[in-house]
Amino acid sequence: MSEKPSSILFAPGKRRGALRRVLLGGALMLGICQADAAPDNFTSIERGRVLTTAGDCTGCHTTVNGQSMAGGLALETPFGRIVTPNITPDDETGIGRWSEAEFTRAMQFGIRRDGAHLYPAFPYPNYTRVTRQDISDIYAYLRTVPPATNVVDRDTLPFPFNIRAAMAGWNLLFFTPGEFRPEAGRSEVYNRGAYLVEGLGHCGTCHTPRNLLGADSTRQTFEGGNLLSWFAPNITGDTRRGIGGWSVQEIVEYLKTGRNARSAASGPMAEVVMDSTSRMNEADLTAIATYLKERGAPNGTAAPAPAPAPLAASDASMRAGMAIYTDTCMACHTGGGGGIDLIFPRLAGSALVQQDDPTTLLRIVISGAQSAATDLAPTGPAMPALGWRLSDRQVADVLTFIRNSWGNAAPAVTEDQSRRMRATVAPQ
Repeated sequence: MSEKPSSILFAPGKRRGALRRVLLGGALMLGICQADAAPDNFTSIERGRVLTTAGDCTGCHTTVNGQSMAGGLALETPFGRIVTPNITPDDETGIGRWSEAEFTRAMQFGIRRDGAHLYPAFPYPNYTRVTRQDISDIYAYLRTVPPATNVVDRDTLPFPFNIRAAMAGWNLLFFTPGEFRPEAGRSEVYNRGAYLVEGLGHCGTCHTPRNLLGADSTRQTFEGGNLLSWFAPNITGDTRRGIGGWSVQEIVEYLKTGRNARSAASGPMAEVVMDSTSRMNEADLTAIATYLKERGAPNGTAAPAPAPAPLAASDASMRAGMAIYTDTCMACHTGGGGGIDLIFPRLAGSALVQQDDPTTLLRIVISGAQSAATDLAPTGPAMPALGWRLSDRQVADVLTFIRNSWGNAAPAVTEDQSRRMRATVAPQ
């Protein structure tokens, strides 16, 4: 990857919610020296600003109504609670005494200033691919962030996960350091997209399932992953559950505005769109879309994974679900599940609807959701919570109907799945 100035052009976003991706965007980054920027360093600082936004550092290091980068956001992980650090250049409670070399070591090797290992909640397995020049620019920008006094408890994980030395073994098993190298025979656009997706963008951190030790399941890259009470969907070329049927322009539109004719971003992805991708320029979004489309199968498509046969319309759950849909959902999503373009998401043929894991659908129906609001699409339509009026059985039935109608095919949703989601997320 060349070290020419980045073509990402966007301003840093503000934190828009306490819930955040669990294993994303610099959750444990530690490191910048405090110093005034020299006037001749403006280009590096500006590049660092846009690169920092590409890494979505504010998403994990800024609390609701908190000072930018001051940390303190609690992240619930499968291994316990992690509180993100203060990464402003404050000498006492922040990271004002780190050198650029120490910052680079944290980014590329997951080692903090005192020599202790960082946890992969800070995605150094992705950031290791970022070029030294880009890391230097990020460092230069973060030194200009206003320092904030904010003491953060960094020791919140339970035993034995609080033993940082164990990360040395984890790294031997799952971490391969090394900067990004362009793939021979691929276009510059493709390789630019690969650099953004695999490096600073760290898309696989959410969209790839993880093994029991918290490492990416590399044989299932981008096939979707659980994120507490959300499910980051499949973004492979699968034409049924992934984005194989999406055009490059549809992907760009989704990332730029938070919606397209097929879907709308909500939950953690809405924050990604609002804080990061909506602020990127067309060239970089096109590069991301090109990479996602062209990686894997030829022409960016893959044969759909074997789908279960849709449940028969005569099935009891289907009959009950159809009645609930007609009474509760049809006014917005229409009788044929077509939705209203750019307002109410399409359900017929929806990849999100047909994911094997219905976690996101359950959460949206029970608790509601707010779509992304961006400069180009400032009205973020909302899905009202229905958990207050639908029982666990009714939630399961209506989702089973939606997932097996209008050409859709997906496993039935169970009452127990609804019950567990309701216990996790109370209706709003």
